[in-house]
Amino acid sequence: MSIQPILEATNLCKSVTAPEGELTILNAVSMSIPAGSSVAITGSSGSGKSTLLGLLAGLDTPTSGMVILDGHNISDMDEDGRARCRAGRVGFVFQSFQLVHSLSALENVMLPMELAGLSNARQRAEEILKQVGLSERGSHNPSQLSGGEQQRVAIARAYAVQPKILFADEPTGNLDQKTGTAIIKLLFDMNSHSETTLVLVTHDTSLASQCDVTYQLEAGHLV
Repeated sequence: MSIQPILEATNLCKSVTAPEGELTILNAVSMSIPAGSSVAITGSSGSGKSTLLGLLAGLDTPTSGMVILDGHNISDMDEDGRARCRAGRVGFVFQSFQLVHSLSALENVMLPMELAGLSNARQRAEEILKQVGLSERGSHNPSQLSGGEQQRVAIARAYAVQPKILFADEPTGNLDQKTGTAIIKLLFDMNSHSETTLVLVTHDTSLASQCDVTYQLEAGHLV
């Protein structure tokens, strides 16, 4: 029995108006991502990787083309509609962590569950912080944590709502090699445990090689 795609992109194009005229960032990009798989999007700086990730996740809209996320055509939705579609389905891990600095590690992990109206947010957050090895650091604010610890909190937050798909944009970009290796192991372990689909942008070929499929972008084209 074939596995249904959880994410499909068809002829995605993205152009912006620049002082020198229209600039094409992505050109006719198509892909189909099966549920439960891990996918790397690679390419040099400026190749369109992060733009593609933003379109696949519904953070931005294409100039033309279509994105189907878990059976929903998010390309035809307005910003509120895309946000509703992402809620409970999608998690994010960013290079810059993007934690709320006025909240503790525990409160950062609780936040998406509280926004989703889950009643057991604190208990679930404590459990998932334990999974990422930070059960003793829950009361600490991000400024009191190392970069690796902040990314562990970000991963815990991303998995807190048990998303169907997780988008990671250069998740080790701000970390040293040893810490980055540990974070990648944690990310893949969490992904396997949760049976989530993982889509990550990276320039790290060793990281990409651990994924089921790798797509390479050059100047906005899949190669």
